[in-house]
Amino acid sequence: MQKIQKRASEFSIHRSSVTPLASSTILRMTITCRIPAGLHLQVHARKSITAVILPLAASLLSFATVSRTQVVVVPVANMYSAASDKAGVVSQAIYGSNVLLVVSRGEWSRIETPEDHYKGWTRSRYLRIVQSGEGYATSGRTVQVEGLFANIYREPDVTKHQPVITIPFESKLEVLADGTGPSQGWLQVRLPDLKAAWIQQGDVISDPKPLTIDESIALAKRFLGLPYLWGGRSSFGFDCSGFTQMLVRSRGINMPRDADQQAAWKGVIAVDRKDLLPGDLLFFGSSPKRITHTALYIGDGQFVQAATNDHPVVQVDRLDDEPWTHFLVACRRVRVAHP
Repeated sequence: MQKIQKRASEFSIHRSSVTPLASSTILRMTITCRIPAGLHLQVHARKSITAVILPLAASLLSFATVSRTQVVVVPVANMYSAASDKAGVVSQAIYGSNVLLVVSRGEWSRIETPEDHYKGWTRSRYLRIVQSGEGYATSGRTVQVEGLFANIYREPDVTKHQPVITIPFESKLEVLADGTGPSQGWLQVRLPDLKAAWIQQGDVISDPKPLTIDESIALAKRFLGLPYLWGGRSSFGFDCSGFTQMLVRSRGINMPRDADQQAAWKGVIAVDRKDLLPGDLLFFGSSPKRITHTALYIGDGQFVQAATNDHPVVQVDRLDDEPWTHFLVACRRVRVAHP
């Protein structure tokens, strides 16, 4: 017999490694268990220890191996450089998108957007854990928001109540049913928070196809006048690289998040200024090694960009005008592009 007595009130688990054993996997853990003063735990031989510890370890293993996939349940989730609203916004994740959980610390979670492997901190309440499957709107019938914004309602009627939520361009939704009779022209959808709601069919497309370069340029012009937003990656506001990333993504190609990353990306090739074609990417800065801005060339010496120069909106400018002609330091063409 062995008598164990410890003082305190805390229990913690530290995940350190995973060791394969036969057909199963065992999580190696350091367990600290503090028992209130005066309480004695009597353990009779090794079998008793196993009987007490193994169920506890199994429970903790289940907790420690929660799915890394989370889905965004707010229109836009800001991603910060640190776990604080006072930190800088580095990017965003939009409604209905699946993200990977890197680490969770109470009210804050560090996440990664899988399409560009960009990481940042967001509020934990902006996310829902995906319990099974590959994520939200990854299978079955889905639609994607085609308008710059879309309102979602609790019933198939725009007059009875205010929208449940307004979501940005590219947001994905799971379809439950087509509206019939008086509800014709509506779709019943399952939202990322698992609630049912309604959206008008005209706000969404069911099978988005990669755009041609000309179509992506036409898409870019739909955003003219949209306010610039540092860290922005949605139709609520783009920054320069978030805007070009979206336009290249509309062609079915995932590109890195930041301007300097895009210029160095293996998915592009360098081109001379005299050889520019519509759809090429422009990079600006003090030197090719210090790129701070990007835009999309649309032909005839013009380019479209999300910028703060003069007025902070999505705008069309001329490459021969100052300050752009002076600060252009690199031109790139996406390797795999639709004509």
